[in-house]
Amino acid sequence: MSRKHKFNNPTAAYFVSFATVFWIDVFIRQTYFSILEQAINYCRAEKGMEVFAYCFMPSHVHFVFRSKNEDPSGLLRDFKGYTARKLIKEIEENPQESRKEWLLWMMERAGKKKSNVTKRQFWQQHNKPIEVRGNKVIKQKIDYIHNNPVEAGLVTEPVHWKYSSARNYADDETVIKIDNQGIILGML
Repeated sequence: MSRKHKFNNPTAAYFVSFATVFWIDVFIRQTYFSILEQAINYCRAEKGMEVFAYCFMPSHVHFVFRSKNEDPSGLLRDFKGYTARKLIKEIEENPQESRKEWLLWMMERAGKKKSNVTKRQFWQQHNKPIEVRGNKVIKQKIDYIHNNPVEAGLVTEPVHWKYSSARNYADDETVIKIDNQGIILGML
């Protein structure tokens, strides 16, 4: 793996994107979004995660974040592992999930391709972290995150997507609180 896609600076803020296996649109039900929301809130409170921007899309997630504990790789690994276990369990137990058998089969299929997966794989394993520094890069990544639902044709304005920090930047913290101090405000 190149240096370009590693967490080389443990104190830096990073832009990351990660997707479900096969880019499956899992996040179409409130219960699945809630698991991501709870995991973010837990990581902020207990694991030193600072979240400066985010967007939860139907098949993938975007963040600009930093680890106050100077372990961004470990933090993201723990976040993905925890959410994968919770989401698979929720899919298994959700009586409303009409795609249950297919979703679980696809995750088993993906898991069989990886030697380090015991049964099912939920997330693709790469994150492609990009260190964000400087006004131009930070603004570019935040704009990209906020415009993702618009580009996908899901909404006409970034603030209309419920699971996006575009709402936070418009003074609406009804879903997930973000950290709006530190490097991000200093850079914008």
